[in-house]
Amino acid sequence: MPRGGTRPGAGRPKGSSKGVPKKQGREQIALARAKGLTPLEYMLSVMNNEAEDPARRDRMAQAAAPYVHAKLAPKAADTDDKRIGEQKTAEAEWNDLLN
Repeated sequence: MPRGGTRPGAGRPKGSSKGVPKKQGREQIALARAKGLTPLEYMLSVMNNEAEDPARRDRMAQAAAPYVHAKLAPKAADTDDKRIGEQKTAEAEWNDLLN
């Protein structure tokens, strides 16, 4: 039994290059380049075009959102301290009620 080396039929089939967009995508990219739009401008123009399919407009909005809106930073750890303080206050209230 052979070991190692190349095997016939192994690997990605010819012509299915991962980096080459499909025909529709190539046409859209060519159109955007002809208009001189940046990718973000293109996404926003599709998103704002009411004649487009709503599903496509939604996808463009999702794709453009990270470039337009800043991501919220996580809250500081002091929220945990605040919650612990609230628990202590609640425990003190119960103790007052029970006594």
